[in-house]
Amino acid sequence: MSALEKHRRNSLDLKDVCELLLKRGVITSEQQAMILEKQHQQTEKLLKLQALRYPGENFAIVPADIISSLNLLDQKAGKGFITEETVMMEAAAALGIAYKKIDPLELDLEVVTRTISKAFAIKNLAVPVAVENGELKVAMIDPFNREVLDDLRQVQKLQVTPVMSTKSDIIKLIREFYGFKKSIIMAERELGPAFTDIGNFEQYAKLGSVTEIESTDKYIQNAVDYLFRYAFEQRASDIHLEPKRDKAIVRLRIDGVLYVTYTMPLVVHNAVVSRIKSISRLNIAERRRPQDGRIKLKDKNRDVEIRVSTVPVAFGEKAVLRVLNPDVLFQDLENLGFTASDLVHYRECLEKPHGIILVTGPTGSGKTTTLYSSLKSLASADKNITTVEDPIEMVCEEYNQIAVQPSIDITFSSILRNILRQDPDIIMIGEIRDRETAKNAIQAALTGHLVLSTLHTNDAASAFTRLIDLGVEPFLISSTMLGVIAQRLVRIICPHCQEAFTLSSNDLKRLGIGLFEDSDEETVELKRGAGCRQCRTTGYQGREGVFEVLRMTEEIKKLINEGAPAEAIKKTACRQGMRPLRDNAAAKILKGRTTYTEVLRCISQEE
Repeated sequence: MSALEKHRRNSLDLKDVCELLLKRGVITSEQQAMILEKQHQQTEKLLKLQALRYPGENFAIVPADIISSLNLLDQKAGKGFITEETVMMEAAAALGIAYKKIDPLELDLEVVTRTISKAFAIKNLAVPVAVENGELKVAMIDPFNREVLDDLRQVQKLQVTPVMSTKSDIIKLIREFYGFKKSIIMAERELGPAFTDIGNFEQYAKLGSVTEIESTDKYIQNAVDYLFRYAFEQRASDIHLEPKRDKAIVRLRIDGVLYVTYTMPLVVHNAVVSRIKSISRLNIAERRRPQDGRIKLKDKNRDVEIRVSTVPVAFGEKAVLRVLNPDVLFQDLENLGFTASDLVHYRECLEKPHGIILVTGPTGSGKTTTLYSSLKSLASADKNITTVEDPIEMVCEEYNQIAVQPSIDITFSSILRNILRQDPDIIMIGEIRDRETAKNAIQAALTGHLVLSTLHTNDAASAFTRLIDLGVEPFLISSTMLGVIAQRLVRIICPHCQEAFTLSSNDLKRLGIGLFEDSDEETVELKRGAGCRQCRTTGYQGREGVFEVLRMTEEIKKLINEGAPAEAIKKTACRQGMRPLRDNAAAKILKGRTTYTEVLRCISQEE
């Protein structure tokens, strides 16, 4: 009789779970005896700890809690302690039941919160995770709790299939989803029926009056707090609040990719946006014009700044919140992703007393992180560093930061004319956008200052033609430029689930991945992420820069003065040792840092 048949009619208790772990080789018989002997003692301790952690909520102590609290050596792995997740995964495998690592990004808020009540979920440590083809999948601690399964079948009129998950994942989902949902429901009740106000896009007649909920309402405050907390936990870089015709959606950008996270009534969206505008010191009454603001929040032991941007769109007001994490913006240069030789060349440029260094790339390619990290490496008590930004990304006391404010004539160009009187050593300009800013940057470099800035071009060589297009004389460019960096961000293979595989070198050549033209190898061993709970089955975790560093040489200066095209400059730079973006990306593929599919997604064939 299989373990599944044996337990089909009974709930799992601590003795049952120990037997399953013993069968799987996770524990020894001696460890099993110790677990059963200390069962009551550990239960009392865990109840006290749980009362402190979850005041007012009565969660049951389950076998995985007791086993994981004893810090037992994992006999199967041969190292490390037995964790809650180990207990549940091994028990599920022994029973032939699916184990699910709960990823809130994959779940539907409505499915979770409308299927069962919060009280039922807390009492039974069970939450619905999906409804597919008439089947309700429920994450549970005990998949043989017939009472729970029968109740769900009777109420939902669906086939119910249990999957096993950890208690901590289930509690986290209950607290986040039901808490956010309650805030949304209560706010919607106070607001009344939804009304879509889409300005001049479509003319709607407004029947009767709708009471506007205050941005200080506790339910709206709770909803916004839940949203921020969830975004921080998921390592989101951006939060998008987007109104549609009859609802609003919340999307999070994680490792450069957007995921739909929540949907909420349109009437609540307006109140949530008003709350965000209020705490970012924006005008909540103004919805016809774009506005920019910022929020500073405490996340655990660090301060996180959030840059807020609102714009009117067809169905209301859209808000995008950029999460500015100081751990990301201020890094050591060695951790950004430079190759050893490129880092040496870039440091040589930074050590020069005067001249211009440009960082190029599209929006979202990590240019600001490179600039902030570069300033961090240069900052010292004997250096006066001044930045001009639109807006200030992250406030740093070591720099004198100036925000561009066009409404009162504080622009890049006007500030540059004035800060030269402030005795700066190093100047960082957020972006060179026009002829006047470019010429002022050149002038600052000519008068003995180190200038760092960004430019929107696809590669390093195109920066020179872009400056010429802005009206800068070629001889001024060649006499002030120290170097140009082009960069992209690629996702890094998850270290927890990476696996090796082989690919034909001919296949890679056809894909346009370089470095293999002269190779005699028929196959190449590469790595990829299989997908796991840590990376939410994406196979990637985190991002890293891919760079090309173009140094100024006499030959390149000559080409600039002659007005040579960008392609000719690029070929000369490559002949002199510059590795293009694509070659450096290919090197990361060979080292197992990223995948060829990710490189093809981020870097075009021409780059």
